[in-house]
Amino acid sequence: MSSAQQPAGRPKRSAEESRRWRALGVCLTAAFMTLLDTSIVNVALPSIERGLHASQADLSWVLSGYALTFGLALVPAGRLGDLRGRRNSFLIGMALFTVFSMGCGLAPGSAWLVVFRLAQGAAAGLVSPQVSGLIQQMFSGAERARAFGMMGSIIGISTAIGPLVGGLLIQAFGEADGWRWVFFVNLPIGLGCLAAAWRLLPRRDPQAGRRQSFDPVGVLLLGLGVVTVMLPLVQEQQWHGAAKWLLLPAGALLLGGFWWWEGRQDRVGRSPLFQLSLFRMRSYALGALLAMVYFAGFTPLFFVYTLFLQTGLGYSAFQAGLASLPFALGSAVSARLGGRLVVRYGRKVVVLGLGWVAVGLAGTVLAVHLTPGQSAAWAAAVPLLAAGFGSGLSIAPNTTLTLAAVPVRLAGAAGGMLQTAQRIGSAAGIALVGAVYFAHLASSHSWPGALQLGLLTALGLVLLAIVAAVADLGTDRGDQPVGGNRSEAGG
Repeated sequence: MSSAQQPAGRPKRSAEESRRWRALGVCLTAAFMTLLDTSIVNVALPSIERGLHASQADLSWVLSGYALTFGLALVPAGRLGDLRGRRNSFLIGMALFTVFSMGCGLAPGSAWLVVFRLAQGAAAGLVSPQVSGLIQQMFSGAERARAFGMMGSIIGISTAIGPLVGGLLIQAFGEADGWRWVFFVNLPIGLGCLAAAWRLLPRRDPQAGRRQSFDPVGVLLLGLGVVTVMLPLVQEQQWHGAAKWLLLPAGALLLGGFWWWEGRQDRVGRSPLFQLSLFRMRSYALGALLAMVYFAGFTPLFFVYTLFLQTGLGYSAFQAGLASLPFALGSAVSARLGGRLVVRYGRKVVVLGLGWVAVGLAGTVLAVHLTPGQSAAWAAAVPLLAAGFGSGLSIAPNTTLTLAAVPVRLAGAAGGMLQTAQRIGSAAGIALVGAVYFAHLASSHSWPGALQLGLLTALGLVLLAIVAAVADLGTDRGDQPVGGNRSEAGG
């Protein structure tokens, strides 16, 4: 009898079960660290600018370069874990992430900081798909949904709490060098995570040791395609003129070439980087689309809101981070709940969660409109709490449903592609919402008006995600029951 079928009243976990849940704690700690670094730097940029005399171009690469290399590494790293072992890939990624974090903190100049930041993002991209792959490998049925619920909690909390943690560190260590501790904080956590991972993560992976091609041509085509698509998005504010948008059709051609090559690899009996057959699973295809569109609407919230508070209202880094805390609290409460509810109600939970996000964003727009000045953050606290609650009900259940029918042997690459969709969505959302925000600010010089228009743009993207979720409402049973057990679940 599987662990998912054990009686609810069992007094004590077995040693093997306890080890799995402790291993999950290690994975979630790593996920928290890598995702925290996508937002913790936001409030540290003024401190970096003063401390290193960094240019606006340098600051842009410190912020967006991490997202770029993170997204670039995800699918190849997931495939590497599937083929050569997720434990080893996790350990190498965490070691590199810790070393490069130290390099960021010790950087003597802005150019060195950019280099280490790019390397740190690539290391984070090596770690991240191993987390979802290990969850697929270690858990099945309702336990897997619960584990993904905890992962969803981490995603929501780490993204929202980043500005608060960054603000606390800068306040504690000073404006001149406080930014260095934004990176140094990863060192003790990373070392502890490495020691625990060495002891707890499963040593045998389903595919480890199988001799299959890593598909270097596929890696090259996908990498060039992702970079070409993401570059104009992450550099939208720094690269002036319309010529940068020519990279988007070029990137689309490269990704089309990747699609053709992967199909060819499969037809001739070679091992592709990514199994295109996964996109024939309606749950996976629509789930990845929903994730991309939702992250396009969800991620820019913290970008424009932090800008509004710090630059428009004169909040300190700590105060701006504290203002984002209600969203993190709402997400923390609901993500665990969503992980349980998705087993019974399926995609309906995602639709409900996205509805709450839409209501929360609309309420934030209304709060800023009705309460101008320094009290705006207080007025927006309750709507942000509602948006965070909805986000927790959206991310984890969608991840569970999207990966439910994916064979464990493909879990790393499938999780990597899902997260690549999220990263591309985040970059596109920040570019679009940021463009609307700065254009309105330049024409009207109204910080509240710019924030409201930016949030309404984000709200439109969330409504598109609701459309995708509703389209998938009748398909929860089309590929694989979420709560069912799989023959591959144990690897």
